[in-house]
Amino acid sequence: MIHETALVHPGAKLGEDVQVGPYSIVGEHVEIGDGTVLGAHAVITGHTRLGSGNRVYHHVSLGEVPQDKKYAGENTRLEIGDDNVIREFCTFNIGTMQDRGYTRLGDRNWVMAYVHMAHDTVVGNDVILANCTQLAGHVEIDDFAMLGGFTGVHQFCRVGAHAVTGVGSVVLADVPPFVTAMGNTAKPYGINSEGLKRRGFTAETISEIRRAYKLLYRSGLKLDEARAAIAERAQACAELELLLDFLSSTSQRSIIR
Repeated sequence: MIHETALVHPGAKLGEDVQVGPYSIVGEHVEIGDGTVLGAHAVITGHTRLGSGNRVYHHVSLGEVPQDKKYAGENTRLEIGDDNVIREFCTFNIGTMQDRGYTRLGDRNWVMAYVHMAHDTVVGNDVILANCTQLAGHVEIDDFAMLGGFTGVHQFCRVGAHAVTGVGSVVLADVPPFVTAMGNTAKPYGINSEGLKRRGFTAETISEIRRAYKLLYRSGLKLDEARAAIAERAQACAELELLLDFLSSTSQRSIIR
């Protein structure tokens, strides 16, 4: 299933039923799991591992060296899980020794065209990254987040689970779980209620999440005070523990306010 014009290094490890399209290049240290399909003109290089069932479209670059002047050729990695869709012209770089040493994309993610994942970025599972989303170095995107087209996320920022950003958002601080963020600079605009409904959250749970949002953003409480108030509500709503854990481990960027 390797096109005659493709270049696959003898040292590369390909699983069963892997397809490599015309003019694609697979480097020496690449591993590709069963059933993964590479389109035309894809370049997979570096110490890169793709799991099974991925669909990689045309002109994608995976595993190239990071755009970081401190990088000095170390054997850092790019790790991609299973059942991801990676559309045209996406670029994912390997990590750096200054941080994790790897860049990682989890499972079942939908990554649209022209998305960039810089070094040491970690994206969880079931995430949607719309067209031209740009993730700077050291970014974290948690499970079920959805980033609108042309979203830019500043280095070291984190976007929490089930959060959503509007088109053209510029994220310069952490976005807590469940929150809808929009604008340049991104600000909170309520919770992602529609997304929560689609994922089976009950009306009662969504109401509790909305109350927690109001405590965090509309009560006038300081962050520590809001966190304490949300902790009381979490005794009756386990899903709020996700928000509490996030607020307890927020990055150096703090949260959007």
